[in-house]
Amino acid sequence: MKHRWQIAISAAILAAVWSGLADYFQLITWVGFLGCTTFFAQPLDGVKGVLLSWFTNLSGVFWAWLILIGGAYFSNPLMGYVCTAIATAGMCLQASYRQLAFIPGTFVGCCTMFATGGDIQSVYPALALGALLGLSMAMFTDVLIHLSSKFLSRHSKSSSDDLPLMEAHKPSVSVELEQ
Repeated sequence: MKHRWQIAISAAILAAVWSGLADYFQLITWVGFLGCTTFFAQPLDGVKGVLLSWFTNLSGVFWAWLILIGGAYFSNPLMGYVCTAIATAGMCLQASYRQLAFIPGTFVGCCTMFATGGDIQSVYPALALGALLGLSMAMFTDVLIHLSSKFLSRHSKSSSDDLPLMEAHKPSVSVELEQ
């Protein structure tokens, strides 16, 4: 992996900033890191990647809410299992829509709701800000890569052809989805 140091510096600084802000604003730190992870796992860059992360994570929160409400409504635990089956099918089927096509993001949002005991008011903002954290890390890494390349080109005795090529820290993926 090229640019390992730039990625490490960016991630370390912004993870510390996020941890401090989450603590100050009483947000769940690890939930934000799940939103950040979703951003890096999904295939789109920039704002489109943030939107895909938001839509899928937050739809997963919605599906978990339905499971929790449905399971609590019926006294028979078997009905909770049925609610889980229906919601799981819905999470997979919603991927037919481009804005909801990243199924793992939906499951991250759903599992986050269960892990917090259904604390929807804490989950929504932390997941949403986490995706922005991922975008910030990507942008900061790009700046560090640019600065280090300029530094190397000024302080290297070799030709510019010997410098490492700039490469994105996220793979470039072309995604064609049906609507």
